[in-house]
Amino acid sequence: METYIILSRISPQAFSDPFEFKKIAETVSAKIKKECPGVIWKKSYATTGRFDALDIVESDDPKQIAKAAMIIRAYGHSTTETLTGTPWDEFLDMI
Repeated sequence: METYIILSRISPQAFSDPFEFKKIAETVSAKIKKECPGVIWKKSYATTGRFDALDIVESDDPKQIAKAAMIIRAYGHSTTETLTGTPWDEFLDMI
């Protein structure tokens, strides 16, 4: 199973009240669970840098990851960047 890191930046126009963000997050989560059953959510982090959120997910199907990122973009009013992650020890074994 491959590991992916999805970095998201939320649009300033996504909500006017910070409490609305919870509703958006619930909608995005429910939509991904329903439409991307091959995506396993491992961990999510709020960040204070260039991106607002960092999600670590796993899947054997890169198309499911792409679909999950599109759901985040559409329903989460975000831009995303998706990276493939390789555990450090596996990476060292490859070189």
